[in-house]
Amino acid sequence: MKVFTPVLVFQKIPSGKGRDKSSIQCLECFGKNLYIGSKEGLIEYITLNSVSGEESLSVREVGKRQMGRSGAIGQLTAVPFLNHLLVLWDGSVTALNMFSLEPIPGLKKIQNVSLFYVTESVVQTDSVELIAASAKRKIVSVYNVCVDRWECVRQVALPQEPVALAAHGTCLCVATCDRYLLHDYQSQTTLDLFQHNLGKQNIIANKCGKGEFILNGPGSLGMFVMKNGTSQYPPVQWPDGVLDAAVHFQYVLALQNQTVHIYSILDQQLKQTVLLQSAKSLVSTEESVFVVADKEIHRLSPVPLEDQIQELVKRQRVDEALTLLDRVQDLLPKDSYKDLHKNVICTSGMIKFYREAFVEAKELFMKGELDPREIISLYPAMPVVSEDFTPQTTAVSNAKDLWTLSRDDWPTFRQYLSFLDDFLREVRPTGQGQICPQDIDSALFKLYLEQAEYEKLDQLVSSQNDCNLQMCVPDLEQHKRFFTLGLLYQSQGQHFNAIQTWVKIVEDQSEEPLHISVFQHIVNTLSNLKHKPIIWKFVDWVLQRDQEAGIQIFTKMHASSHIMFAPEEVLTILTNYAVAMILYLEFLVNELHSKEEKHHAMLVSSYIKWILQSTEIDYGNETGREEMRHKLQMLLWQSSLYNADTIYEQITSSSLHVEKAILLGKSGKHKKALQVLVYEEKDQQAAVSYCWRTSAGRDGKFTQGMFLTLLQIYLESTHHVIAAVDLLNQNAASFDLVSVLRVLPGSWSLKLVLRFLCESMRGTVHDKRMRGLEMSLAKVETLRHKHALMEATHEKIRVDRGCVCHSCQKRLTGPEFLRRPTGELTHVSCHGGESGH
Repeated sequence: MKVFTPVLVFQKIPSGKGRDKSSIQCLECFGKNLYIGSKEGLIEYITLNSVSGEESLSVREVGKRQMGRSGAIGQLTAVPFLNHLLVLWDGSVTALNMFSLEPIPGLKKIQNVSLFYVTESVVQTDSVELIAASAKRKIVSVYNVCVDRWECVRQVALPQEPVALAAHGTCLCVATCDRYLLHDYQSQTTLDLFQHNLGKQNIIANKCGKGEFILNGPGSLGMFVMKNGTSQYPPVQWPDGVLDAAVHFQYVLALQNQTVHIYSILDQQLKQTVLLQSAKSLVSTEESVFVVADKEIHRLSPVPLEDQIQELVKRQRVDEALTLLDRVQDLLPKDSYKDLHKNVICTSGMIKFYREAFVEAKELFMKGELDPREIISLYPAMPVVSEDFTPQTTAVSNAKDLWTLSRDDWPTFRQYLSFLDDFLREVRPTGQGQICPQDIDSALFKLYLEQAEYEKLDQLVSSQNDCNLQMCVPDLEQHKRFFTLGLLYQSQGQHFNAIQTWVKIVEDQSEEPLHISVFQHIVNTLSNLKHKPIIWKFVDWVLQRDQEAGIQIFTKMHASSHIMFAPEEVLTILTNYAVAMILYLEFLVNELHSKEEKHHAMLVSSYIKWILQSTEIDYGNETGREEMRHKLQMLLWQSSLYNADTIYEQITSSSLHVEKAILLGKSGKHKKALQVLVYEEKDQQAAVSYCWRTSAGRDGKFTQGMFLTLLQIYLESTHHVIAAVDLLNQNAASFDLVSVLRVLPGSWSLKLVLRFLCESMRGTVHDKRMRGLEMSLAKVETLRHKHALMEATHEKIRVDRGCVCHSCQKRLTGPEFLRRPTGELTHVSCHGGESGH
């Protein structure tokens, strides 16, 4: 894989006089400025016309300086903010002006230097620190370098001669002939890292990041070491004989004599190999890496990160692309990163999709915010409604033709259809789904219809949806799914078309098996509808078919709190529908608790009318009549919002004797009501129930009067003697004994009323005892309150054997005594004697 592009930057021109022994020894780069040190002690200063681009670069020579007749330039380092170029030649460091290459006055040579490193000063902002190592003296000297002076501020002794050197702040990374070590010259702490058995030309200690170094470790391992001795990246296994190494995040470059090996720091894998002749060192800058060879200088320019990631995606190395993308997120523009990330995620999802790893594919599509139309367009016969849509997903090598799959391998294709269902349902409520709601809903519609998943289809079209009517309506008609068609019309707000479709199903008696109660669905729809004209259009049709179901149109409106019809308006509609009229009046009275006399009176009249008509027309419907009479009687008892006399006139000539009695009772004519029950209804139990019902909530005297009246009615006829005896014996507690004895015939024997007398006497005695018990309990309660009052309002009095009566001077032996306002204690009897005197 191509991650760097090599470009020839500089080529040394042969002198033409015999064998050319000159060669490039070192290089320093700052911006467009290149400083080249030769083996013959020559420094060449050139500039490049551009630092980017892959085309051949034009080079302009700016200046030269010969340091001496012989001796190689060992090292060059530019210090831009001082305008210095530091040169290591002939065992000493010399400071030149980096533009004129003239020596800096006042900065004398630093002698006995084998290698040096320049780092920022931790103390002063107008200077740098020069770390100079002496192999001969086995020391490292720290110099503070300013514009016109430098001075040694510290020296560090080494156990062996230094071979390689790098620094960050006050931390030195030093390589000797057999080990690597870290030394902080400020804290004077040293950390041995590891030993090695490398030749001098293979020992590497280069700075590669903030507080991080790259070392050539044992076993041909490129080791990343932080200044605290730890590592934040695993080592890289590179080839033997590496001469130099450089890091250009996220890659590490290892140089052999003929080859540059480029590894990823993220996964430690070899990414690219660049062949170069006689290469000897690497120089890393922010923009690129320069490779120094004997006669040439090459620049390795990194391929833009976006292009690298796109290339990985094209090769379906998506995991590698994701790893790279996540690590370089901060290096990319926010929008660019977001687009790349989505593309990589979605491509990975496509690979999983065609591998039939559907769960992972769905997660990746959701995470990558894939346009759902990209998936829909892959399926045969699946509509993409949007006219402006063009597929844009990256092609993958393992792609399948789903058209062919649907013909040749139906079981596998069914799995793809199941995935489409899961994916579209999950993406539907998200932001992705809102991009193309009509495409998603129409695709789901088509999927459910073609796969005969009618339950899912009905759920889709009965909820809010964006199905395309022009496409969906003909399909439903073709499949004869008329109920579903009505649901679709309804969800799209076309209520009239929806109900008209369902009406046709009912009238044609072609109800679909899964929707047996289409009629009930029509009723429910009308009851929730907020469009009066449509309700008016269909309400008569509904009531003609089923009055009990039809009335729900109006009763359910109240339950859903959107009342569109006033009660009087509904009653007008129901004039010709007796059953519906009764049900609606019951709803007004019993559920809404209407207090209008008209409603109560109409309900009573409707009950009576229905009962009387049923008696004349339908003799066999005895159960229905009894239920209706029970409702009528309950209403007559419970309601007071009707004119009893008017209702009584309606049933005077009928056989509704119980109802007559209730109405007479409402008018206060209790004796006449009881006579109707005894003589006309001939129902003794009804008469007793009347007494109890009328007496409910009244005092005992009224109850005794009601039962005494009933007894007197029984005693008026010799045919009701047994009824009178049963009344007395079964309801003894409801009679006043004295009043009963006054009205009983003298001809009755004692045995006849013995049970009644015993029950009455027992009740009388019980009442007397209960009153006595209640009185006693009341006294106790009074004493308890007096005691509580005394404790709350008087201080405690201590009485012991030494306490005597203030009057008689005898001991207080009992618990009862009196206390005078002045505090003296006396016997109760003594206080009485004093009062008598």
